[in-house]
Amino acid sequence: MTDLHSALERYLIMRKGLGYKYQHQTRRLADFVSFMERREAATITTKLAMEWATLPPQRHASWALRLTDVRGFARHIANIDPTTQVPPAGLLPSLKRAKPYIYSDAEIDTLLAAALSLPPTGGLRRWTYHYLFGLIAGTGLRLSEAIGLERDDVDLEAGVLTVRSTKFGKSRLIPLHPTTCKALRDYAERRDAQFASRCSPHFFVAERGGPLRHQYVHRVFWRLSREIGLRRPGDRTGPRVHDLRHRFAVRTLLGWYREGTDVEKKLPALSTYLGHTCVRDTYWYLSACPELMQEAARRLDRRWEAKP
Repeated sequence: MTDLHSALERYLIMRKGLGYKYQHQTRRLADFVSFMERREAATITTKLAMEWATLPPQRHASWALRLTDVRGFARHIANIDPTTQVPPAGLLPSLKRAKPYIYSDAEIDTLLAAALSLPPTGGLRRWTYHYLFGLIAGTGLRLSEAIGLERDDVDLEAGVLTVRSTKFGKSRLIPLHPTTCKALRDYAERRDAQFASRCSPHFFVAERGGPLRHQYVHRVFWRLSREIGLRRPGDRTGPRVHDLRHRFAVRTLLGWYREGTDVEKKLPALSTYLGHTCVRDTYWYLSACPELMQEAARRLDRRWEAKP
């Protein structure tokens, strides 16, 4: 018999001690332990793990992720309780990475212009989303990184952003183009004129001066996407905020190919800039965009043609 609550606490301490944030996993595994209690079960079995992982039944996309969480926990428990069953890999189809939507320059311009029509008239909200989406498109930041920026992280004199404690617990410096500095300076002046000392330490703020929340940013983006025709009313899928980051990566790689740059040598720099932990995550963009694949194929053809 194993006290799953105590075992989970030890497991989470170990994982977080190794540097993992484990925020969503903590919530999901706590729910799994509660599920086990409702079943009056003290031993993890593959059957129980599958039953929990496939809840709720209509959210197929999260099933494999939920089972992966239990698999790691069960592997830890099995060292203490040999009767524990570790669910084998491959029981559920893995979550497929979403195909990125590559925005055109015109679509970016239309999106940013639409943000300036957000209510209320005379409020800061329109400027916040105009510059927030513009910054993500221009630098490839993750949404969490952009809304997590604090005033001290934005050095407009040096033209550098400091992105702290990112997705994988790493911090990095992001150099800014002079036009981006000018835009951010304009936003900071508007923000400070409206809130002054009442403003939060965050660089981008909500209409009343508090921090931006992920769910509200996504709702605003979906609204604007429908207004400009990127999504139809009622669509549950379509271009995402995160695709602005994809666009940045793809446009950077395309530019290098067309300039004749040695992409193999430059790719680690882009990987570091984007905050990837492994360069293979950056290589994914080469296969995710047909235009990039064509450029890579052309370069390969030229290389073979040049050989005697």
